[in-house]
Amino acid sequence: MKKKQFVLSTMLPVLALTAALCFTGQKTLAQNAPGSSSNSAAQQQPMQPDDQNTASVKTFSGKIVQSGDKLVLTDAGTRTTYLLDDQQKAQAFLNKTVRVTGVLDASTGTIRVTAIEPAA
Repeated sequence: MKKKQFVLSTMLPVLALTAALCFTGQKTLAQNAPGSSSNSAAQQQPMQPDDQNTASVKTFSGKIVQSGDKLVLTDAGTRTTYLLDDQQKAQAFLNKTVRVTGVLDASTGTIRVTAIEPAA
């Protein structure tokens, strides 16, 4: 009988502590769960894109010239040169002043060409 009392007296606090830790752990996990109400607003906010990655179509003016083995658009006013991703489309306007419509990849200086037309 004393043996049972000894086991119960030592095991009961251990079981109580284990149960308390389990409930505390579940509460912490619930706070970090994707569906919890406290974090759902922060997780549902979309990430703001960097300015460089924002795809906005623009129009660039200049002259298409050969630079090495590539065709580029040179803007004499700003002294800026842009690589053109559509070399075939640009070939038809070699050494002509044009307006290029497309999206500029600022990190590479390349225009993803949507259209090329002669300047008015």
